[in-house]
Amino acid sequence: MHSTLFYIPDEVYGVPVFGVGWLLAIWGVFSVGLLAWLVWRQGLNADTLSYLLFIVPVAAIIVWLLPILAEEGKGLPIRAYGTMMLVAVLSGTGLAAWRAKRQGIDPDLIVSLAFWMFVPGIIGARAFYVIEYWWEDYWPAFERGGLGTLIAAVLRVDKGGLVVYGSLIGGILGLLLFVRKHRLPLFRICDLIAPSLMLGLALGRIGCFFNGCCFAGPCDHALALHFPAGSPPYHSQVVRGELYGFRLLGDEVDPPVIGRVDSDSAAEQAGLRPNDRLTAIDGRPVTNKLEAVWALNHPEPGREKLLLQVEGRGTLSIPMHHRSLAIHPVQLYSSINALLLCLLLLAYTPFSRRDGEVFALMITVYPVARFLLETIRKDEISVFGTGISISQNVSLGLLVLAGALWVYLLKKPVCSKQ
Repeated sequence: MHSTLFYIPDEVYGVPVFGVGWLLAIWGVFSVGLLAWLVWRQGLNADTLSYLLFIVPVAAIIVWLLPILAEEGKGLPIRAYGTMMLVAVLSGTGLAAWRAKRQGIDPDLIVSLAFWMFVPGIIGARAFYVIEYWWEDYWPAFERGGLGTLIAAVLRVDKGGLVVYGSLIGGILGLLLFVRKHRLPLFRICDLIAPSLMLGLALGRIGCFFNGCCFAGPCDHALALHFPAGSPPYHSQVVRGELYGFRLLGDEVDPPVIGRVDSDSAAEQAGLRPNDRLTAIDGRPVTNKLEAVWALNHPEPGREKLLLQVEGRGTLSIPMHHRSLAIHPVQLYSSINALLLCLLLLAYTPFSRRDGEVFALMITVYPVARFLLETIRKDEISVFGTGISISQNVSLGLLVLAGALWVYLLKKPVCSKQ
């Protein structure tokens, strides 16, 4: 795991980089140049003006969001997750533009389409995540600090929190608007971009691996990896009681009271019991569950024992874990799966007999693979009383949609391929 690649400083030569500063000026020059080139190439038409849908939101992000994301004394962290997302978008767009040229479609049209799909895709991916974890993360944020705290929590996408299916839904909405606007053949465009979506996903999942998100549960597999303290898998194992053999009761604001102690665990051997109340962890006073989880999630470097001060019973000592228990690198499995599906779609394209078949194949195979991969993931909870995650529910729905699409396509006459 290597979530942060480097930092961009807050100021250069005394001028702010973010907000109203260097970055906004650079973006302004680039945007003016881009619009001037488009006007020279195609005139001041609706397509040229459509780029404002991308230019203006980016400017808003530079002015208002980036100053919030910057860390005091360090600057703006450049995350591996975001970097791989950018690489994924550029690679997917490049592949689609190259294939479009070979099929007699203007590559510039595909670049424009990428703009139309990118923003709705990000919004959809974040909205899906917020909805999924509303009661767990975002409603508590609203209760703690009101609407401002909630908005800040929703906008914190720098450390992850984007769902593939949400991105797919948002991106397809952008695609539908673009296709309707330019009167393009929908299924042919869907076939064109399907391999690019999988290539982008393959690269994006590497970002998930660097970030530690989208993780699996503990296992003893030969390919298993250990993630460092502070990572999402480590935090999850602390909260679930898997790392030290005990779990805390209640919500974040509740007192740090032990709710469960696993049999034959290090915690039980140290004498920890249910209903014990913690007053300090490694010498750090804790008054609620949030403080206790934070202390457990950030052990002091070099310390070999976790010291738990229990109210009325003194201090108990448990062997310290500076890394998570071994887990499957499910992010890499997902990346390999998406890359193989990309190659499958490319290989199938010459043999497709109707427009739409390549896209239909994608939404047939990917949900099956995603459903199976979800069985070893531990970052998503079951929903709707189904006992399976929201992504598994969406996978089943997408399979039904794929079946209906195949029935529709197979009734259409075979088209000739140029």
